[in-house]
Amino acid sequence: MKKHIPHDDRKKDLEIIMSRINGLEVSATDEYQIAVVSVLKILVQGEINLFAEFEHLKKAIDLITLELFKLQNKTNS
Repeated sequence: MKKHIPHDDRKKDLEIIMSRINGLEVSATDEYQIAVVSVLKILVQGEINLFAEFEHLKKAIDLITLELFKLQNKTNS
């Protein structure tokens, strides 16, 4: 079983992949290669966006948890 890869490492890997895809885009010589590169860019950008959304969700859960603790402290006081 593989170990869990940290979020920052995964994001960095995706950015490296995106820069390689950009290099492929520059060197693409025909329409097929350009189309494949464009699909790859969309897929990798989607993954990057998922990580960003995950960060937003984590922040939202933290804020809700904080508010719940505040509410619980008020009712216990």
